Amino acid sequence: MQQTDKYVPATRRVSVAIHAPDPISRAGVVSQLRAHAEITLVGHSRQDHGHVALFLASTVDRTTLQSLSALIDARARVVLVVDRMREADVLGVVGCGVTSIVWRRAATSTRLLRAIRAAHQGETNVPSDLVGTLVACLGRRKGQASGSAELTPIGMTPREIDVLRLVSEGLDTGEIAAKLAYSERAVKYILQHLTSRLQLRNRSHAVAYALRAGYI
Repeated sequence: MQQTDKYVPATRRVSVAIHAPDPISRAGVVSQLRAHAEITLVGHSRQDHGHVALFLASTVDRTTLQSLSALIDARARVVLVVDRMREADVLGVVGCGVTSIVWRRAATSTRLLRAIRAAHQGETNVPSDLVGTLVACLGRRKGQASGSAELTPIGMTPREIDVLRLVSEGLDTGEIAAKLAYSERAVKYILQHLTSRLQLRNRSHAVAYALRAGYI
């Protein structure tokens, strides 16, 4: 039997940070989520266990992908609420590690709650029309890799591409960090996160994948 949203034990409360482009958008989301007892709204800097970041965007561009990647890197589970996306954007968003997506036009209180629950539990929750797009994109990529024992990666973030491009040029961790104004720890984490997510063996394997997929 499905539970109602009227009462949820305190142990199942979910802390949510709202990342919105303007105060009006943020206020609208806040008003929708306040009605749900299981939601605790927190500030952007708080990183609780099980924390979910609700990210609002008009479109998906390089800046959006970088912001999503930063949230994922900070161990947040992300719900993307977006106005529109191109086919290529879907792969980029999923490649960042985002598993919950909501069309802004369909972002009712109930729909947002469902997406937040899914993200909190590590489950996938995307609009039905995007499921078809994602499956089609992955099918084409798999077809392009036919005859190979390895599959093309489903997506790489701009930051990962920047790092891999420099790896392919022979730069070491310190040189990459200096070139991109990152810390060496950040560079190591980006590469570790990438190789783990795409089940690659090492940096050289990651560069080979990126070259094959046309990212670098």
